[in-house]
Amino acid sequence: MMFWYDHDPGAWGWVGMTVGMLLFWGLLISAVVLLVRAIGPGGPTTPTPPTSDPERLLAERFARGEIDEPEFQDRLATLRGTTRPGGR
Repeated sequence: MMFWYDHDPGAWGWVGMTVGMLLFWGLLISAVVLLVRAIGPGGPTTPTPPTSDPERLLAERFARGEIDEPEFQDRLATLRGTTRPGGR
């Protein structure tokens, strides 16, 4: 009779086991989800490059031949807030 409740975890034991199992399964499921995302169809996600600033876009258009040099200079001056000597 002395050790009647020796092997019973009691109320706090049940609470502890429940919380422990929830944490265990939560961590296990999170690890699987992260692993699947990392090796999924797209592979690891790479951050998208920041959008180009306006001057760089303008230079790229000029390099591709979409605009000529006077137009490039005019637009560049407009972006910088200055006027081009002899410009419009």
